[in-house]
Amino acid sequence: MKNILDGKKLAAELELRLKQDIDHLSGIAGRRPGLAVIRVGDDAASGVYVSNKEKACKRVGIESSLFHLKADSSIGEILETITSLNNDLNVDGILLQLPLPKGFDEKQFLKAIDPEKDVDGLHTMNLGRLLKGEEGPRSCTPAGIMALLRYNNISLEGKKVVVIGRSILVGKPMALMLQAANATVTVAHSKTRNLTEVTNQADLIVVAAGKPHFIGSEHIGADTIVIDVGIHRIPISTNLMESKFKLCGDVRAKEIASKVRAITPVPGGVGPMTVAMLLVNTVSRWQYHCGLSSTVSDLLP
Repeated sequence: MKNILDGKKLAAELELRLKQDIDHLSGIAGRRPGLAVIRVGDDAASGVYVSNKEKACKRVGIESSLFHLKADSSIGEILETITSLNNDLNVDGILLQLPLPKGFDEKQFLKAIDPEKDVDGLHTMNLGRLLKGEEGPRSCTPAGIMALLRYNNISLEGKKVVVIGRSILVGKPMALMLQAANATVTVAHSKTRNLTEVTNQADLIVVAAGKPHFIGSEHIGADTIVIDVGIHRIPISTNLMESKFKLCGDVRAKEIASKVRAITPVPGGVGPMTVAMLLVNTVSRWQYHCGLSSTVSDLLP
């Protein structure tokens, strides 16, 4: 494969930079940045993601706190936790770990988070800021993708880009960020007709379909850049004693290896950058709350 867009390497470099900023500025601020993570229920994947975020916070010097609520918690209990964190002056960022257990509507909880502490960039006000080109917290996954493209000197101006997926978490904010970088963007989804015709015209494809091995050689034109957002655990062998799994993305990477100009690996591509941008957002909010000049504005789209 011609070029691997290594998110793990860039994330490590960003963590080092953030640690230096925190160590230098915490004395001036009087405290270190604080991140609060709210987890509801016991979804196994969420547990892994939360653990990874806690470890990343520790590496750079962010004070992280986990608020683990039971799956049968009431709406009032969850809202009360959010309100308490909104009012806590030592908390700069609040993250609601998704997905929530069945029966909960995430919208009301995301809306309840103080938009100035919304480090996931999913509050209505912050999505509106993105739409209008105003400063504010940005959605972590698309922001991480933009940082990875910049790091690899991939120009987007005038390029044809296809985003596959229209979720509020990735697809929609991704399209807005790409448009702001002067790309010509098409958003495709499950109802798109003749998808292969659409994708074969693209210079860059961002695949956030949520389906393992969804995109293959027939979708990819020569010299295309492919960003694979998906990550899935699929079984490779099963017997009475043992089940084994491997990780894969939304793209059949081996199949398109000889055609693409560059691609993100799974794992090690978009995932580490999502966590890195959560840290960037938290440090950005900390500097804002403490009246410090931003040292990370160049990292945010």
